[in-house]
Amino acid sequence: MLLKFFGYDPRTMTLQKEIMGGIITFLTMAYILAVNPSILSDAGMDSGAVFTATVVSSIVATLVMSIYAKLPFALAPCMGLNAFFAYTIVLTMGYTWQFALTAVFIEGLLFILLTITGLRQRIVDSMPLLLRCSITPGIGLFIAFIGLKNAGIVTGNASTLISFGNLHDPAVLLACFGFLLSAVLLVRNVAGAILIGIIVTALVGIPLGITNFSSVVDLPPSLSPIFCQFEWSKIWSIDMLICVLTFLFIDMFDTIGTLIGVSTCAGMVDDQGNTPRLK
Repeated sequence: MLLKFFGYDPRTMTLQKEIMGGIITFLTMAYILAVNPSILSDAGMDSGAVFTATVVSSIVATLVMSIYAKLPFALAPCMGLNAFFAYTIVLTMGYTWQFALTAVFIEGLLFILLTITGLRQRIVDSMPLLLRCSITPGIGLFIAFIGLKNAGIVTGNASTLISFGNLHDPAVLLACFGFLLSAVLLVRNVAGAILIGIIVTALVGIPLGITNFSSVVDLPPSLSPIFCQFEWSKIWSIDMLICVLTFLFIDMFDTIGTLIGVSTCAGMVDDQGNTPRLK
């Protein structure tokens, strides 16, 4: 059953490692459940509805990846798109979030079309291997920077753009502790290093009053405030074209870079750096 539905190969895989890998992947990516609603709520969207949308879209996309493509990659809304959505289109250009949501929808249809026609595959194949490999650390540094900022380790500065945050803040010190603990465990090749780092850091934060549990189980917020709330009146405008193309460019190279990065780390690429079943 596992072989049929998920491509599980007992000759090269163990169930224990696969389950551990799934838990680690979930906990490593779970930040998006907090960050995505936080960013998009700045654009005026209902944060609870965005939370539910983030969860549902991640579940559907990951199931398609696992059952149809049979690749061990989890999928979720990406960083970068949400920031452009909220801070550029809505807060800078002055459009509604419904306008931005329409641009995302159109871009998604174009992305699927590029994939079905094989054009995305040709774009990847035409890129030099060095360029393909360089996208991944760029995305990693971007996400790491967001983590450092949200943890308070770095903060904004009018003169130097960024500077150190308040290193006397217990929350900042806890974040530094968790980072160093995970790094040491990774260097020592401890199985589940990131998972251990996340759990230990969360537990240490409880007596410090930093880790808070409001509830364990709750009903998910409704999707209705944002579901299919599109704005079609301006789809032929120049600004809509610019927004769609920008979303498409970010989406294209973000997904390509991430896919190449995780495929390389998993040893799933060939000598030319090609990823299996990319289409």
